[in-house]
Amino acid sequence: MDKLNELTKRIIASRDARDWKQFHNPKDVALSLVLEAAEVMEHFQWKNAEEMERYIKESKKEIGEELADVLYWILLMSHDLDIDVLEALGKKQTKNEEKYPIEKAKGKHTKYNKL
Repeated sequence: MDKLNELTKRIIASRDARDWKQFHNPKDVALSLVLEAAEVMEHFQWKNAEEMERYIKESKKEIGEELADVLYWILLMSHDLDIDVLEALGKKQTKNEEKYPIEKAKGKHTKYNKL
């Protein structure tokens, strides 16, 4: 069993042992995901490039914990909605590669419909 499946099983077991599934409807799980993503963003708010570089070196543990919270909600939601998130990511990456061909997009941040 791969690590992602092991983590998902652990998340579900932890949730179920605490009887929290009753609170985990798709809307509230999505809200929790967005709130945790905002906490990741807080680490970088109001910092210039130099401050960010120093902060990242000093705060990797804390940033990692926030990223872990985001991944927690992604794994929980994908499990509850029966979505293979790795398969979905692979398909989305293929779609993005088609929308942003290297010869048009390399070195540019332009949206695909403006390339």
